[in-house]
Amino acid sequence: MERKPLLEMRKIEKSFGSVKALAGVDLELYPGEILALLGENGSGKSTLMNVLSGLYYPDAGQIFLAGEEIIIREPRDAFAKKIGMIHQHFKLVEVLSAAENIILSDLENGALNRKKIAAEIGALAERYGFDLDPNKKVYNMTVSEKQKVEIIKALYRGAEILILDEPTAVLTPQESARLFAILEKMRDEGKSIIIITHKLDEVMTLSDRVLILRKGARVGCLNTKETNPKALGEALVGRRLNLAIERPEVKTKEDCLFVHNLTCLNQSGREVLKQISFTAAKGEILGIAGVSKSGQKELCEAITGLYPVSGGSILLRQKRGELVVDENLVGMDPREIIRRGISMAFVPEDRLGMGLAPSLDIVDNISLKNYRALPGPFVDRVLPAKMAEDLVQELEIDTPSIRTPIKRLSGGNVQKVLVGREIHSAPELLIVAYPVRGLDINSSLTIYRLLNQQKQAGVAVIFIGEDLDVLMSISDRLLVLADGEQMGLLDPRLYSKEAIGLMMAGKTQLEVDKLIEEDRLADNSEGQNVTYTGANIYSGEAE
Repeated sequence: MERKPLLEMRKIEKSFGSVKALAGVDLELYPGEILALLGENGSGKSTLMNVLSGLYYPDAGQIFLAGEEIIIREPRDAFAKKIGMIHQHFKLVEVLSAAENIILSDLENGALNRKKIAAEIGALAERYGFDLDPNKKVYNMTVSEKQKVEIIKALYRGAEILILDEPTAVLTPQESARLFAILEKMRDEGKSIIIITHKLDEVMTLSDRVLILRKGARVGCLNTKETNPKALGEALVGRRLNLAIERPEVKTKEDCLFVHNLTCLNQSGREVLKQISFTAAKGEILGIAGVSKSGQKELCEAITGLYPVSGGSILLRQKRGELVVDENLVGMDPREIIRRGISMAFVPEDRLGMGLAPSLDIVDNISLKNYRALPGPFVDRVLPAKMAEDLVQELEIDTPSIRTPIKRLSGGNVQKVLVGREIHSAPELLIVAYPVRGLDINSSLTIYRLLNQQKQAGVAVIFIGEDLDVLMSISDRLLVLADGEQMGLLDPRLYSKEAIGLMMAGKTQLEVDKLIEEDRLADNSEGQNVTYTGANIYSGEAE
């Protein structure tokens, strides 16, 4: 008997001005399956799902649910058809509890039976294996807990079709594994799930089929069991692709950044960094790992003069003619750092809010880096224009011209402009925060190549990332943070992903080493001769 789709999207078109975001895209979703949606930045993935969830209305095309055509003009229409979307940036009210966020849509119905609602939420959580306190305020929750609230909120509204946008972007490996188990249980109970992700390993682990978009068009739909990561990567970009992330060795390394007992307080007086100590060397990439809001943002901003320091020191070793001077960066703001000629560059995570001016073109954004240092009242645009031309050619930036406003470029091309501008300043210390967040595979590989080139040129690179697989592949050393504390400073080649995940969840390197040794002894007692790196530690519940 032929299987019939639960959901069909036929010939969906959507344009934004002269840009064709979707050019007649088809999608089929079957009952009880997980469909992965893949594509480069600007391929139309999010636009297609925003059409399905009611955020956009299509210019043309049809949507069918169980064989009947439906019209979705707004999110409320999608909810009515039991379609729920969990966005990458959660839509929760921070000052409310989990239960209050879940029932927000019912408040217009007047009086609520809170006891009944709490029982229903508890039953949903228990049914799918969620560990959630319904009375906990959202502002006290971890990222993983917030995601659980979003999923339960969709389930509470009766969703039978779930859309998840980059669901593991800020989760530890253990949290990701638990999420996968929950999604698989939902699938087994007949729910249909669409995940938008850039991580090919997730696609291979979790999905049943893969739909690939390129430049707003559907280029293929494959059964996951019949493909592999390399074939998927090549289908994404339309050419052969080497997915390996290199870690070239640099023989001569020299420490240039010395951070000692660094402590930072937020506006309410809470410690967001607690006596962090490490060094960074020229000719290495130092990775910073941790779940969201573990102190990574505050750490890079403290080094670059953007976040106040309450204790400790940050010394950057600089050559001043024949002298070698350790400059203490504590107390300096970015303008003072530039004025004193300190050789440092920073790529912030907020590429449009902090890194670039969206309304300006590529040339003017390059000029922003050093225009205050120019003599006279006039800004030189000749040199920045030449640099912009070079960046467009070297980094394959897809832009109509160097005079195109930054806000009109895709996320990957915006990031190439920002990283390229900072690298062209020839820094001795380069700090990059989440440089590939939201980027497709091809753009991400370009960024990794640039970072390795800087490392080989003798630059000290600090790389703050959210994909642990990437951090372990590209970093020479890895600093692990959890809730503002330093859990470990290690060689990622000597630890498993699961062991590092335990540190990200709050266990110290010493505690993890002890667990590894205990497991090694247990394996040896069974007559096995193994080289152990903690690969058997899969759960944050290990004691």
